[in-house]
Amino acid sequence: MTERVLALIPARGGSKGIPGKNIMTIGGKPLIAHTILQAQASQRINRVIVSTDDEQIAAVSREWGAELPFIRPAEFAQDLSPDIDVFRHALNWLREHEGYVPDLVVHLRPTGPVRRIVLIDQAIGELAAHPEADALRSVARALQTPYKMWRISDDGHLDPVLRQEGVPDSQSLPRQQLPVVYWQNGYVDVLRPRAVLEKNSMWGDCAIPFIVDEPLFELDYPENIPAIEEALKRLEDGLPLVAASPSDRHSV
Repeated sequence: MTERVLALIPARGGSKGIPGKNIMTIGGKPLIAHTILQAQASQRINRVIVSTDDEQIAAVSREWGAELPFIRPAEFAQDLSPDIDVFRHALNWLREHEGYVPDLVVHLRPTGPVRRIVLIDQAIGELAAHPEADALRSVARALQTPYKMWRISDDGHLDPVLRQEGVPDSQSLPRQQLPVVYWQNGYVDVLRPRAVLEKNSMWGDCAIPFIVDEPLFELDYPENIPAIEEALKRLEDGLPLVAASPSDRHSV
């Protein structure tokens, strides 16, 4: 039986950093169109839905082939609305109104449009091959280790963010002797509905890693646009992406 694989693209209308950024023209297309087209080109995704509270984003998304079976309620489209509210609303709506429950949900963020479709499909395949896992998260090796990071306490003293068991002063060890850590980079995440609906989590009780070593490009500020457009062109031409530090997405 063919797996039901849903791509869910969240696109809120209230961006304050760059108003209307989800539909602004980037590389000759509305920003969200790049992600819609990637999902459509996937060999494993068989349904593409955009979740938005904004009628203009909805109209543009329909023009580029995405489904808009619902408009997201405003209470799930606030500045601090967590991803899980968006996914819970979408999954519950689809189940209640269509009787549709996907086997896997692919989380694609339109503000990071530089992706290889082959990696999207590889990520889906990885989770499909691990039925015990609730989710897959794309990660990259962190260049800055949290074992050398500190908080400032209320009394003005330094307090380590992490302590290594059995090592009283890991903050003074060479980086090479510290545990390797990874940061979630948002390139592509895949989850099973049970993580959201049964475990109230975007990754459940068990998540597996999908290591992405590609440079990452995120539209946070207008000055990010030239680098994103260049990377999209290089991707289209089959060229390597320009090197960028994976620990500083917003700077590219």
